[in-house]
Amino acid sequence: MRFQLTGDQLALRSGVRELLTRRFGPQELRAAVDEPGRLDRALWRELGAAGFFALRLPQARGGVGLGLPETALAFEEAGRALLPGPLVATHLAAGTVPGAATGEAVVAAVGNGLVEWLTQADVVQGDAAGAVPLRSVDPLTPLHRVPGVVAVDPVAVLLTAAEQLGGATRACELAVQHARTREQFGQPIGAFQAIKHLCAEMLVRTETARAAVYAAAVTADPADIHTARLLADEAAVRGARDCLQVHGGMGFTWESEVHLHLKRAWVRAQRGGGVTESEELLAADLVA
Repeated sequence: MRFQLTGDQLALRSGVRELLTRRFGPQELRAAVDEPGRLDRALWRELGAAGFFALRLPQARGGVGLGLPETALAFEEAGRALLPGPLVATHLAAGTVPGAATGEAVVAAVGNGLVEWLTQADVVQGDAAGAVPLRSVDPLTPLHRVPGVVAVDPVAVLLTAAEQLGGATRACELAVQHARTREQFGQPIGAFQAIKHLCAEMLVRTETARAAVYAAAVTADPADIHTARLLADEAAVRGARDCLQVHGGMGFTWESEVHLHLKRAWVRAQRGGGVTESEELLAADLVA
């Protein structure tokens, strides 16, 4: 199977990154952290105008008409930028909920016991009766707990894995950048063997997850998707933790971006029943 991106796919990824860099850079990220629970509706509509939510919607219905591989690339960039909001739920609702494709409507979805951005949503898919607010570890992802179990769309699992991949990629970048510039004992800390090993292991986990996510986006096979989810979750969570180790105490400070990647990775890892759900589905597939 080939994983070399086409020129159009590279252009799409570059365009999404440029948009997010311009509209959700470091200043906007800090503003969102300082105002937890507030969704930037102007940015949401701009994402809609750029076609982010309508990537897989046919052109005949006003969409972009692309496939799952291209969508995974866009969500990877969203994860890298720590873009807040119910991105997956709104994207999946683009063909059924008026205004979702254009960003005029914010759509939240009830997952297995959790719903993100409930109070900001214009439309909630699933039964949110009895929802109880939780204190989310991630200041950029307000959460409510809901009773019951809901079947999760495999595409939602894949796009979450793509977001995790983006977060893992960014954590690796931050770790390497800090290792090159931070000096101790007269030399960059990246010269020390322990730091080299941490960065190398982060890169290996990230690239392994990348191959799995891209493959699952091509095959759309449920077993491939859940494999990608497990690898991407590990790359994002362990990568962010290792990035914190490279940064030392400053990585835990409120002003740092690093701890935000770890907190978001923890929250994403709980979507769709968490890792256990994917492990059980994979086990059942192997037995069958």
